[in-house]
Amino acid sequence: MPDFAIGEADFLLDGRPFQIISGALHYFRVHPDHWSDRIEKARLMGLNTIETYVPWNLHSPSPGVFDTSGMLDLGRFLDEIAAAGLYAIVRPGPYICAELDNGGLPAWLLRDEGIGVRRYEPKFMAAVTQYLRDVLEIVWPLQIDQGGPVLLVQVENEYGAFGNDQTYLKALADVIRTEGTTVPLVTVDQPTDAMLEAGGLDGVLHTGSFGSRVTTRLETLRRHQPTGPLMCMEFWDGWFDYWGGRHHATSAADAAAELDALLAAGASVNIYMFHGGTNFGLTSGANDKGVYRATVTSYDYDAPLDEAGNPTEKYHAFRAVISRYAPVPETLPSPAPPVPALSAALADPIPLLTNPGGTWSEYHQLPTLDALDARLAIFRVELRQGGPSVLTFGEVRDRVQVFLNGAPVGILERERHERTIMLPHSQGRLELVVEDQGRVNYGPRIGEPKGLIGPILLGPDELTGWSACAIDLDRLPSAWNSARPTPSALDIGPHAWRATFETDGQSDLFLRTDAWGKGFAWINGFSLGRYWRRGPQHTLYVPAPVLVNGSNELVVLELETLETPTVTFAPGPWLGHTDL
Repeated sequence: MPDFAIGEADFLLDGRPFQIISGALHYFRVHPDHWSDRIEKARLMGLNTIETYVPWNLHSPSPGVFDTSGMLDLGRFLDEIAAAGLYAIVRPGPYICAELDNGGLPAWLLRDEGIGVRRYEPKFMAAVTQYLRDVLEIVWPLQIDQGGPVLLVQVENEYGAFGNDQTYLKALADVIRTEGTTVPLVTVDQPTDAMLEAGGLDGVLHTGSFGSRVTTRLETLRRHQPTGPLMCMEFWDGWFDYWGGRHHATSAADAAAELDALLAAGASVNIYMFHGGTNFGLTSGANDKGVYRATVTSYDYDAPLDEAGNPTEKYHAFRAVISRYAPVPETLPSPAPPVPALSAALADPIPLLTNPGGTWSEYHQLPTLDALDARLAIFRVELRQGGPSVLTFGEVRDRVQVFLNGAPVGILERERHERTIMLPHSQGRLELVVEDQGRVNYGPRIGEPKGLIGPILLGPDELTGWSACAIDLDRLPSAWNSARPTPSALDIGPHAWRATFETDGQSDLFLRTDAWGKGFAWINGFSLGRYWRRGPQHTLYVPAPVLVNGSNELVVLELETLETPTVTFAPGPWLGHTDL
């Protein structure tokens, strides 16, 4: 079997220096029928390795579950990497950040207020140990010394930006080793002295995360890693977007120059991202450094492969750089097939307030979304005061639409720090549609409860006697099969809409959302993710494998208002650019 080790200055593969030229490709952000295509395009760019995070929250949506089906089939993904003749790096966290909901930590885990997040605390460590056992049961037989592709396994993730519990880091490394890991272990931190000191671990290779100032960053890393190879585990070649912000793009020439400097220095590299993919479903996270910013559905990242897996200018620029340091195949990826021009009409609107597709429960005080195990819910209470009154919330996490007797009153949003709204009167049925727009994935607010926090006041008095209905966004399209459509009410509250369209199922599609308000979309039951008129993203990526040859069904849950109830597919992604 091949031997892979850490030498005095280099990685060693069968005793010879080996420069890792890797790219990040998250299996959980790409349809599994596209994995081999993306991996082959990595090979054609000159990469010799593929890196992936492992998302605990997606594999374990509830306690005692470890799902490896469909897009979560890590073993299949690693097998496909091996079949392409490439190596692999596995980064299981348990915390991964990755702009993923809750940084990859399961929401259920953090509902215990006494649990010690990312530190050596018994309940947290017990859960983490079981999770790592589940992951490493897959990874163990796929290590390079077992005939598999896995070269490295990472311990935690940028821990120096969070804490300095060396007992915790050592315990994680011990679990990983105990479960049969024989390949080298690594840590990664931003290249500052404080972070490398806090996040590093004796006997484990330190690596860095950066995208510029290569010479300075490597010098800092070398101070903390006096011997052994230098590696940038996250070479940031782009960035992520948030709703209401701009679409981030970086210069291909500048990024290529920094990559050249890294490889010329003899350092190994993992390009973050090679292909970003998509935050399908409700997987996107958020940041809150004083202002809450929810991450968009696309994880294009301005990477060498765009969201649909097509080479960009950056792909060719990086390929040219890599060819100076490693063999690069002569073959180039085939061009993408043309996208068919399709349109359809949305019809059969079903009002969410009267057809939520769930079961109502009674509560004295308003429960959080966590208590309902929900990302979207409706809350009702009867008001009996009469005159105008101020409705006050302790905190809105993350958005609430207010309705009085079925009529919209207004919307409060977390990012605007809004907590009060004036009701024109306080008599009748008050309904609140509350949405979790994505859990914070970085910093001290990881794991915080979602929903309406604190007492809900009408004037000076707390409102009690609530009814609540969780909206199951996993089964929502099928839940409306027996619901009766209403013929009108385009502008009165959230509605579900349906459309059918014909296609041969051979090409990816790009669903335009710029004429819609805010909501969620599914095609043939597959959740494409969130959309929002606020942008910058105005298309949802539809991978061809979710389509069928013939009639396809689109379901849209519109929370606000559709300007026109029509469906249009764009010829390509619209992520914030001025033209299509």
